[in-house]
Amino acid sequence: MKPHYIVDTDLHEFQKEALESEIPVLVDFWADWCPPCTALTPVLERVVKSMDGKLKLVKVEVDEGDNMKLAGRYLLRGFPTVLLFSNGDELGRFSGAKQEHWVKHFIQEHLPS
Repeated sequence: MKPHYIVDTDLHEFQKEALESEIPVLVDFWADWCPPCTALTPVLERVVKSMDGKLKLVKVEVDEGDNMKLAGRYLLRGFPTVLLFSNGDELGRFSGAKQEHWVKHFIQEHLPS
């Protein structure tokens, strides 16, 4: 079972889960046919778990329902792409599989202390 701060969402719940969140959010746009996506998932989950509830992970599978429209809204060109939001504002993004230390540095660089 996933912790409450790791959530799968879709186009219809995205506003509530990501943009209206009271804590900063990493949004992972991914696809199950994408090997870099499957490599990045456990990295993101470990990073978020290490933040002790101060960061939320929202996962959007682009092949599900209308979720590709959501990817289009953010002009995503490839997967995985991860967006960092705080108070509904996009603070940064990256694409491709990354190592844990890289993701932690990305978060520290973009989130106000």
